[in-house]
This record gives sequence, C-alpha cells and structure tokens, in this order.
Amino acid sequence: MTGDGAQPWLIRGARLLGGPATDLLLADGLIVEAGTGISARGAQVLDADGLIALPGLVDLHAHLREPGREDAETVQTGTAAAALGGFTAVHAMANTDPVADTAGVVEQIWRLGRQAGHCDVQPVGAVTAGLAGSRLAELGAMADSAARVRIFSDDGRCVSDAVLMRRALEYVKAFDGVIAQHAQEPRLTEGAQVNEGEVSGRVGLTGWPAVAEEAIIARDCLLAAHVGSALHVCHVSTAGSVEIIRWAKSKGWRVTAEVTPHHLLLTDELVAGYDPVYKVNPPLRTAADVAALRQGLADGTIDCVATDHAPHPVEEKDTEWQVAAFGMTGLETALRVVHQAMVQPGLLDWAGVADRMSVRPAAIGRLDGAAGAVRVPAAGHAHSSGRQAGGTHGSGSGTHGSGTHGGGSYEAGPALVHGRPLIPGSPANLALYDEATRSVVDPTMHASRSRNTPFSGVELPGRVQATFLRGRPTVLDGKLTR
Repeated sequence: MTGDGAQPWLIRGARLLGGPATDLLLADGLIVEAGTGISARGAQVLDADGLIALPGLVDLHAHLREPGREDAETVQTGTAAAALGGFTAVHAMANTDPVADTAGVVEQIWRLGRQAGHCDVQPVGAVTAGLAGSRLAELGAMADSAARVRIFSDDGRCVSDAVLMRRALEYVKAFDGVIAQHAQEPRLTEGAQVNEGEVSGRVGLTGWPAVAEEAIIARDCLLAAHVGSALHVCHVSTAGSVEIIRWAKSKGWRVTAEVTPHHLLLTDELVAGYDPVYKVNPPLRTAADVAALRQGLADGTIDCVATDHAPHPVEEKDTEWQVAAFGMTGLETALRVVHQAMVQPGLLDWAGVADRMSVRPAAIGRLDGAAGAVRVPAAGHAHSSGRQAGGTHGSGSGTHGSGTHGGGSYEAGPALVHGRPLIPGSPANLALYDEATRSVVDPTMHASRSRNTPFSGVELPGRVQATFLRGRPTVLDGKLTR
C-alpha cells in the first residue's frame, strides 16, 4: 500500500497543472525526479503527451454505505469509482449502519479501505451518538483510534441544537479536529422536496427555503468564532450562504466550505419533469445561485469541491418523487463537471482546479502532511481504545514518526499525505487527465454499484486516463488496474 518496492514508473510529457510538458519519475512511492529528457533503466514508461497532471484528488464528502447498505455501495466499489475519477483519497461519511460513532466502526471502515487499495479512505466520525442529535458521540476515542479521525459530521442531518454544536466545536479543539455541518434548519424544511421558489410553485412540491441553510451557517460561524474552533460547511447551495461565509472569512474565523459538482452545473428547472434523479439534499437551486457558487469557488470563498457521492439502489430512485431517496452519485464525473462549469468559462485554470480539488481538501481533512497528519499505524497495532480523551499524538511532519493511541505505543507507518505539489520528494499521488476528449456519460459503465447520476446521457468534456496512489497505478488507460 505504501508504494515501497513497487515498480518505478516514468511518465513522459505530462503537462503539470496545464503547463509545459514534463517527465516524472516515480519510485518507492515518491516523485523522485521531474524535468525533461529523464531516463530510468527498468522503469515502466507511460506516454502522457498532452495529458494534464494533477495531484491526486481528495474528496471530503462521500457516502460509501458500508457497513449496512452494501446494496447501494461498498468500500470496494466506491473507491474503485473514486480512482476512476482521479481521486487518491476520500472521506467516508458516518451515516452507515451501524453509524460510525465509535472507534470500532471507524476502524472497520478504515481497514476496508486499506484492503480495497484503490484509494485512501479516511472515515468521518459522527458528531452525535447514532446521529440522533441528543448527545456527543465518542469523538476523542475516534480521534485516537487507528483511523485517526479528524472530521466529524452528522451529514444527512443537521446538528440543530446550538448547545450541542458548541460543545462539539469545543471538544475537537484538543486534537485540531473539524466539525462539518449539514446546514439545514429542520423545522423550516419539514416535508420539503425542492428549492422554494417559482419552480416549486409550478410543480406543486413543498419548497425548501434558502434561509433554512443560511440561518444555520450564520449561527455556526458565530459559534466557531466564539469557541475558536474549526467549522466546515458541507454542500453550500445558495448565494446567501456564499455571502455569509465570505463575511465570516473576512473576520479571520476558522471557517471552510465546499460545493458539489452538481450544484455548480444544474438548476431547479430540471425538477419540472419530476425525475427523482434530480432529487438531492440540499436541493438544486436557481441559476442565480449557481452563478454565485461558481464565483465563490473561483475567488476562494468556497474552499473546495466535494462530491457528496450518494449512491442508491434503483428501487429507491426509480419511483415517484415524494418517496424517492435524496442523492446523486458523483465520484466518476466530478472532475469532468468542474472542467465544464469552471475551466471552460475561464473561472479556474488547472492550477486552480488542483487547489480546490486536492490541496485545500487535503488541508481541511488534515491529510496535507502538516502537524496532526493522519498516519498508518504499524501492523499489529491498529487497535482502538474506547477512551473519550484526545490522547497523545506523534509528530505530524515528515513521513514517519511515533506516538500513542488506544493507550498503547506504536511505530507510525507512512503518513497519508495528499495535496502536495508534483515535485521531487512528494508522495506519488497524481491523476493524468485528457482535457481534449468529450464523451457521453454512461452509468452502466461506472464502477459504482449504483446508477443514480444526473449526468446520464449528458456529453461532458475530459477523461481521467491514469491515477497513481503512492507510485502504484490504480487506473491506466481509463480502466482499473485490478
């Protein structure tokens, strides 16, 4: 898994972040040389002429469904989809069955990711026990487990109790954790189905007001400032939310935010046909909201793109709108959608895409190699503590270190470092992307177990040609290597 001992690879002629053609030599899990005219005896050669080289993408928000909903997705199929989309790390949300609210469950998910091997899986822990919103989950024990959880979220449900939200923010400060909020005031969205506005009135479905999102974001920004803790806002969807986050950042508060690919491209006009593939939480909004989200991502108010990959079996989507499940798949189309929504209009260049889809999400998820970076415990020491304390952690710099977790010592393995520049010494996590091609999205060809993509039959630009995880190819020629 670390890439140590893997066959060296020489990538010829890749355009790093869309720049001049450059050769990259990958060996022992690292980029060991970058330049032109590189030769390496015994290395496997990949001709990347014309391909864009990006640092491996990092997704802060994916639902891998395992344990409990393997009919919709598994860690194996979800991470395969991620690799095909150019991702080398994904954060798996906590709304599994059982809920990922204990050290034991997050370690199970972490181990499943290690076994699958397509990309790194970093579990997200629940904020509240059972996602019930009544008492805090075992935050310290999850942080101190083998999974080294740093992001906590009740995603799918809002932590609506202000006192509980404050306590969560206070608690995670001890280990530089992040509370990721699903901003949805529950009383304002009872029975809501689509964005509240002209379209909801026309189709006769209960409206979902923008203020239900904006009110929670405003409250939580104030709480984060009061506590001095880190808040991350999930799937921002309204122009008002962008303005609130911009205001909070202008104060220097520790607030970050994400937007989904589908909220960058699709509008609520699509729900007029009552096709539940467009039913999502938060709902698709207006064209004005889409424009504000694009501008917010371009100017850095919104930090990153996160897929909110939400697979569902066909019977949960192929039904009448009112009873259909909320959610869309997104791992295999995310980069292509961002290409169309942000790169083609000139709102981001490829360096900007790398920043919003790799560098910033890696930093928010504490996967960037800075202090507190997540590490791979040595074999035989991946046990949980069940304790609620934060514990003692090893140094976060470099690639190796030692520390304690679960009340016992361990020798840490390589840090799960992502979002680093494509230069010698960085982990060899990268994606090669063909920006020149176009093709129609065919969900029957996707690796995900579910088919509920809103882009089925839509022509999108680009294709991920290859993905490397610590120097080992997980995707070559657009296909999984295993």
